[in-house]
Amino acid sequence: MGKVIVLLIVIILVLWILASCIRIVPQAYAIVLERLGAYQATWGTGVHFKLPFVERVARKVNLKEQVVDFPPQPVITKDNVTMQIDTVVFFQITDPKLYAYGVENPIMAIENLSATTLRNIIGDMELDETLTSREVINTKMRASLDVATDPWGIKVNRVELKNIIPPAAIQEAMEKQMKAERERREAILIAEGEKKSTILVAEGKKESAILDAEAEKQAAILRAEAQKERMIKEAEGQAEAVLKVQKANAEGLRMIKEAGADNAVLTLKSLEALAKVADGRSTKIIIPSELQGMAGLAASLKEIVVDDKKTE
Repeated sequence: MGKVIVLLIVIILVLWILASCIRIVPQAYAIVLERLGAYQATWGTGVHFKLPFVERVARKVNLKEQVVDFPPQPVITKDNVTMQIDTVVFFQITDPKLYAYGVENPIMAIENLSATTLRNIIGDMELDETLTSREVINTKMRASLDVATDPWGIKVNRVELKNIIPPAAIQEAMEKQMKAERERREAILIAEGEKKSTILVAEGKKESAILDAEAEKQAAILRAEAQKERMIKEAEGQAEAVLKVQKANAEGLRMIKEAGADNAVLTLKSLEALAKVADGRSTKIIIPSELQGMAGLAASLKEIVVDDKKTE
């Protein structure tokens, strides 16, 4: 019975040793293998077997990109202003062997290296330049850290300045400066608005005066044209009246001529014309010599009137 128990213990121990010699490496990981304390190989993704008691797993390395947020570091600018800056470093392990044997504590090494690099960069810049040159600082730090960490099998992909915290007095002065700048911009905007308003009002008055002048001009032109048309119509009417009178006179003369009027009728017409002349405003009247026989003409007219009454 005792031998059976010992055999079972030996079998279990052998199975446990064999199971410990089988290692499965997941995706995005790597294993550094040592044999008798010396580097033997780097295992990638898959199933691997190691020799018991001779080989051992020295380190399991994460190959994914990692992010480390370092606490704020005190730095001094070129113009002797002390402020706190914290950084965020994005890195990835590219060589598991160098990462395992390059440095004792890679994360601490990166933190100290980033702090010293940041102090060197900020020491060559003034406060205002530091606050407005984040991209420049990030680029310089990434390049410097990438070169320094390359022997450790680490690639620095990106470095970001998370916060830049100047002293309280500097912050207060900056807030006052920002407030003054906002007030200045507000005053400029108000002045520009008033200027534009004045210009628009003046342009409106100018356009109104121009439109009034144009309207007056058009009205004067229309009045002149109306006066012209009226005078033309009046002249045409007078000319037409004179023409009609002349036509009537010519027609009367033609009718008298066709009727074979004698001297008595002509003399009567002359007397009618003379009467019209006498009714005018002329102060002098010239009587033709042909009217000397007016008495005889009157007697003839009397006889004509008497004959007419008899006929009636």
